[in-house]
Amino acid sequence: MQKAQLPLRKCVGIVILNKDNKVFVGKRIDQLFDSWQMPQGGVNLNEPLIVAMKRELEEETSIKKIEILKEFDQWLEYELPENLIGKIWKGKYRGQKQKWFIIKFTGQEKEINIKTKYPEFSEWKWVDMTLLPHLIVKFKKHIYKKILVELKKYIN
Repeated sequence: MQKAQLPLRKCVGIVILNKDNKVFVGKRIDQLFDSWQMPQGGVNLNEPLIVAMKRELEEETSIKKIEILKEFDQWLEYELPENLIGKIWKGKYRGQKQKWFIIKFTGQEKEINIKTKYPEFSEWKWVDMTLLPHLIVKFKKHIYKKILVELKKYIN
């Protein structure tokens, strides 16, 4: 199937802020890229977005104690580069259509555990929000720049 015929994968993304307004990022375990990203994942059929967000958050970080600050009004989209078409998501998608959430982590640091049943990150850290566009893979950079614009409304 040609790239243009493939659909976008429906997905949620999560900006996690700690008490110091630093942002959670994880280093990808799959080694396709040497990059860091915020938690994100697919939405199951008929699954409400907020439920998908909480599920993905727990699956990737074990975090449960949160306060939801914002659900983005718009969907953000990106397309995979040609060399990754057919290699990611079993070749079913050309990219992702993402609904992002900004949340505040209200638990204790010891709650965070990335060694989950299906781990996605090899390590994690808190970073200053201005670093986000510099940590992500090139083809998602425009998404992280848009997230940064929204994030600044909650931090500054």
